[in-house]
Amino acid sequence: MTLSRRQVLKYGTFATAGATLFGTQSLLAPHSRAATTLTGVTYLPDSYKALTYGSNRFVEMLKELGGDALSVDFYDSGQLLKVDEQLPALRARSIDFMFHTFSYVTRSIPILGVTGLPGVVGELYRHPERLRQGSPLMELINEVLAEDNLYMLTSGGGILEPEYLWSNEASPIRSLEEVRGKKVRIVGFEATKAFEPYNIGATRIPSSETYMALQRGTVDAGVFNISTVIGRSLQEQLKACYKLPITGFSVAPFMLRDTWDNLDDEVRAVLQQAADWYDKNFIDHCNNDIYPNEYWPQVEEAGVEIIEPTEEDIETFTAGAQAVWDHWKQEVGVEVGERAIALALGKA
Repeated sequence: MTLSRRQVLKYGTFATAGATLFGTQSLLAPHSRAATTLTGVTYLPDSYKALTYGSNRFVEMLKELGGDALSVDFYDSGQLLKVDEQLPALRARSIDFMFHTFSYVTRSIPILGVTGLPGVVGELYRHPERLRQGSPLMELINEVLAEDNLYMLTSGGGILEPEYLWSNEASPIRSLEEVRGKKVRIVGFEATKAFEPYNIGATRIPSSETYMALQRGTVDAGVFNISTVIGRSLQEQLKACYKLPITGFSVAPFMLRDTWDNLDDEVRAVLQQAADWYDKNFIDHCNNDIYPNEYWPQVEEAGVEIIEPTEEDIETFTAGAQAVWDHWKQEVGVEVGERAIALALGKA
């Protein structure tokens, strides 16, 4: 029987396959007193320079600091698992850690949706300290994640610059009202709910297919972080960026809670050092270096028109977001939801 590494990881049969192919010694379990081996993944390709900056250095630190205690197998660019396969594989213990954007998994992990709530995202962007390690909001998120046996090592120290509304030349959007009836690529559930009153045709298209979707007119616009725009060269197909803060996210390392708790102290300390670096540097580097100094100049050079939202549009959008907040609070529990929003807004 021949099994590819992708097949055994994808279907959660890695340990069984190892026993079949190599005997009773599990491939996932280290030999007695041998180094702990951790398998990690991200679906993000290197073309996402900003978003992979943190994960690349995190893994480098594990290898540098791990010594004889820790060995790491890391697969980027979706080599091992596609975006929608990562969380199931983590839960199946087929991998040990993953880097994931929040917006893709808020339906499965609703508490992460607090970072993408319209009307909240702007405040979190301006106050990254509210989501750093040891903050009350970060502690609350991990309390809720623990109920699902998940653990977020760090948020990256905040959230990335918000996702805005970008549109193509055939259907440029320069105001909130102009989004009405448009075909819009959206990933995050919270943003999708926020636009329901505008009767848009919301489409969840992978970022790898978005360039062609814009080119062919499959979609008129998209809700993107600037990393997606540059990482997929979407500026070549875009005409306008309406900078209304719609939603937001970070890219964070996750493990199973019991995996984290059961690590050797030495191995856990190595992971914590890497997480500490990630918390201090990832969001800060993206928002304050790569985005303003490299990405936005490329957007402007491509001739994309950048439109600042009116105060009226901001107020209208924020007022409509209350229904999204109410829906989200029902998903996470009203008490938890209200506490999380208050912490994100600096009111608790």
